[in-house]
Amino acid sequence: MKKWYFILAVSTLVLVGCTASNQSAPSRDVSKVTPAESNAQSTVPQTPNVTLVTNEEIPRYMAKQAIIKTNTGDITVELYGADSPNTVANFVKLAEAGFYDGIKFHRVIPDFMIQGGDPNSRSDDRSTHGRGGPGYTFPDEINQHKIVQGSLAMANSGPNTNGSQFFIVTAEATPWLDGRHTNFGHVTKGMDVVLEIAQVPTDSNDNPLTPVAIESIEVSP
Repeated sequence: MKKWYFILAVSTLVLVGCTASNQSAPSRDVSKVTPAESNAQSTVPQTPNVTLVTNEEIPRYMAKQAIIKTNTGDITVELYGADSPNTVANFVKLAEAGFYDGIKFHRVIPDFMIQGGDPNSRSDDRSTHGRGGPGYTFPDEINQHKIVQGSLAMANSGPNTNGSQFFIVTAEATPWLDGRHTNFGHVTKGMDVVLEIAQVPTDSNDNPLTPVAIESIEVSP
């Protein structure tokens, strides 16, 4: 069964801050991204095989900071290891394995968020973008951190379906996401880069017309 990665949002709230014409237009379905699995996997360059982090491995993959290096600029994030240890460890393990290298931000919505982390987005076949993941899921770690501008959080297809896809919020606040997505970090430097990415032209599926790619992710204790 195909899983759908999405960010749960009430469309009228998502459109706050947009133009009046957008607000009065028919509601856009911004909840769905694209299926989590695809028959087109064979067209995607090989992705490192990474297994789910075990409880014993969590201390090994704890980090306080990550630098997401993109072709637009660097984004530095503080990681909430104490509040979402499994999520942080998973992110760090994938980063250290090179899982995110070459992956694109495949979904960009101004005044809302930018989303990436799908290995399918390495492919030029845009119809597959948003359908991929690491081949496993893990539980939510909902914590006290509100999902606001600069938050780094997990995309999912419902409760306890986290994988590799994440998003960074560009809206001032997104209260409809609180309690539904694991917030595991916050941008401390490079928010200007995030906001620049958020303004790139996109197609009808919110996929940037000019690719915005993650070159690598560097983590530090």
